[in-house]
This record gives sequence, structure tokens and C-alpha cells, in this order.
Amino acid sequence: MKPWRTFAMISIGVFASLLDLFIVNITLPDLRRSFAGTGLPQLSWVLNGYAIVFAALLVPAGRLVDVYGRKRGYVLGLTLFTLASAACALAPSAGFLIAARVLQGAGAAILTPSSLGVVLPAFSAKARPAVIAAWAAVGAVGAAAGPPLGGLLVQASWRWVFLVNLPLGALSIWYAARKVEESRDPAARGLPDLAGTASLMVGIGAFTLALVKGREWGWTGAGTLTAFAVAAALVAVTVLRSVRHPVPVLEPSILRVPSFALAVASAFAFFAAFGALLISGVLFLTGVWGQPILRAGLELAPGPLAALVFAGVASRIGPRVGMGAVGAVGGLLVAVGIAFNAARLGLTPHYADVFLPGQLIGGAGIGLAMPAFTAVAVSAVPPTRFATAIGISSMFRQVGGALGVAAFVALVGVPTRANAIDAYRHGWYFMIVASFVGAVLMLLTRLVPAPALSLSSR
Repeated sequence: MKPWRTFAMISIGVFASLLDLFIVNITLPDLRRSFAGTGLPQLSWVLNGYAIVFAALLVPAGRLVDVYGRKRGYVLGLTLFTLASAACALAPSAGFLIAARVLQGAGAAILTPSSLGVVLPAFSAKARPAVIAAWAAVGAVGAAAGPPLGGLLVQASWRWVFLVNLPLGALSIWYAARKVEESRDPAARGLPDLAGTASLMVGIGAFTLALVKGREWGWTGAGTLTAFAVAAALVAVTVLRSVRHPVPVLEPSILRVPSFALAVASAFAFFAAFGALLISGVLFLTGVWGQPILRAGLELAPGPLAALVFAGVASRIGPRVGMGAVGAVGGLLVAVGIAFNAARLGLTPHYADVFLPGQLIGGAGIGLAMPAFTAVAVSAVPPTRFATAIGISSMFRQVGGALGVAAFVALVGVPTRANAIDAYRHGWYFMIVASFVGAVLMLLTRLVPAPALSLSSR
């Protein structure tokens, strides 16, 4: 029982970090009122600042904790995350809030790879696949639970969305510091490529900036084209440095494994749809149907509940039918759920017969798909490379989510009530295509040769 107790206590940090990736969506209406004069494109950086830093630092953070200790990394990461949560709750301005969210993202990036590194040594090799699936399911539920839980918390104030992390973080930090043994990777060597990490982070930020500001600046305007050019150049620098650097931010030997490459590409596409899906539900219910935030949060709750149920289903049936097939079905269900809503939603609220079915179908798909990404990715590498594989896979997920939010904001713009449905359909069509592409890529992982579980250090 002690290993599962450790899993539960460490999972608190994983749950909180992914919860905070999406819980802020529900606070956007309150944030716009608190910080008058700040528009949705600017406030979207409260979401994207966290997601971009989280994504870009995952791999180097994983390398550092392998060298200096996973327990130490987890405690440090969760401490930074918790203190940054307090700063978010006290934020006097939108700029201060965005800066605090960046620090939160850095803390989340350190604690995420550390958490699995802390937990896995407590289990036998036979039990570890189930632990990895459960770890992924915790993250799935945390991400999907953001809007409904946020809807409850903002009834007091949007600041409670961040204050709730303080007792959760303190409890998990206390347990990890007192009860968990330190572990390191004896084969880990050197510091990760800091220049490559910086170029990747700035490149992703520039690309996201172009998407967010493209409508305002004009898609062929100098600012937009410059941002796209900077993004392309810096991502190219990251790729070149990854080929040449002894400890690259993107490890070529792992990315060359076909099933792993397909799995991370699938996660990237799916999370673009997932990130946009969560923000679209909040904004549609509150902005188009005019629902109070509490009611909107409660109306979004069936999706996470369905995800929780079907994440358990995925972990049970995956070993029998293959997690690639499970993930593909999940992605298709998400596309179907969004398509159902896109075809039937209108200006007049019809929750039970229109909005709810799409929520349940999409939630079931999320529950099936989320554990599959991690399971397929780690099955493509030997056990000694699990942390690296999870770090890279998680990075692509968070980049996809950040770009999905930015793309949704760019496609929908600031609609009036008269054109709201047409505007939202642009975003919904994007999500349908992204989730369908994710499903196809996940299915393709079943068609490539099984990986040989031996990789060189490069």
C-alpha cells in the first residue's frame, strides 16, 4: 500500500500543475472585469505564458533532475509552483499576473518529470506500466476538471483559483521531503543545451504571438510576418543544435523511433484541439448563452466526469487491444462530439439535448486518448529512457495546447451576438480537424515496426 500512497501524494502536484493549465479559462470573464481595458488577446497570455514556459522547460528540467536528484527536483518545482500561485492570487495587474504565471509554468515543468521519477522506483517493474497509465490519467482528469472546478471557485473570487494550490502544494511538499527517498540516473551526463532551450521557448512564443495578434496586425502585416519569421528561424536553430549538441533539448535518437515520433505528433495535434475545446466551452456558455460562471462550470462538469470514467476503461482495455487503437478511438470521439455541437448549437440555449451530448461524447474520447499518448510514447523506448520520453512527449502536448488556444482566439476574434455562431464554427472546425489528425496519427503507431528497445545516448 505504501507505494500507492506515495503515488497519491505525489500525484497532487501533477494534478495541480495540469489543473492550472486549464482552470484559468473559466476566470477570463472575471479577469476582464478586474483588469478593465485588457482585451482577450492580451489575457490569453495568462494561459499561454504558463503553457509555453511549461512546454519549453520540460525536457531540460528532466535532464537536470536526473543529475541532481528527482526528489530534490520535485520539492523545488512544487515549491516554486506554490509560491507563484500565491503571487497570482495577489496580482494587482494583468502584467503581474502573466509574470507570476510564467513562474508557475517553470515550477510545473520541474515537478512534472520529477514526479514520475520519484514514484516509479517504489514499484516493481511489472507494476510500472499500470503506474504510468494511472499517472497519465491523473493529468487527464486534472486538465479536464479545470473549468468546472474553476466555476465553483470564482464564486468567491478568481483569486481562489490560485489560492487552492497552497494547501495542496504544502501537503505534497511535506510528504515528499519527509517520506520519499532520493534517486538519480547514474548514466545522466552534463547540462542540457540551454541555448537550444531558450531558442525553442522564444520561437514558440513568437509563433503564438503571431497567431494571437494576426487579426489585429493583419495576417500580411509586418509585425505578423516578422513574428512568424523569428519563430521559424529559432525553431530551426533548436533543431540544428539538437543534432550537434552532446545533451540536446530534443534528443534525435528518440525522435527517430517511428512509433514515438507518431505518438508525439498525435499528442501535439490532439492537444491543439483540447486546449481550444476547453476555452471555447467557457467563452460560449458565458459570452453567447449568457450563463453565470457557476452555472457554466457546472454545465461543463459532465465532460471531466466522462473523462475520469473512460480513463479507467483505457487502462484496462489498452493492454488487450493496444493503446494506439484506444487513443485513435478517443481522438475520433472528440471530433464527433465537437462536430455534434458545431452542427446543432445556436444562439438559444439548449443544454440537455444539444450541448450535453457533445460534452459526454468528447469527454469519453478525452479519457480514452490521454493515457494512450503516454503509454505509446514510453513503450517505444527502454525503461532507462522513460523520463526523457515523457519529458519530450509532454513538451509537444503543451506546445500543442498553447498553439490551440492561440489559434482559437485568432479564428474566433471578438464576435458580436449576430455573428457569434459563424465565428465559433471557425474555431470548432479547427478543433475537429486537429482531433481527427491526432486520431489518424495514433492509429498509425500500430502499423509501424515495433521499436528495438535500445537507444544510444544520442
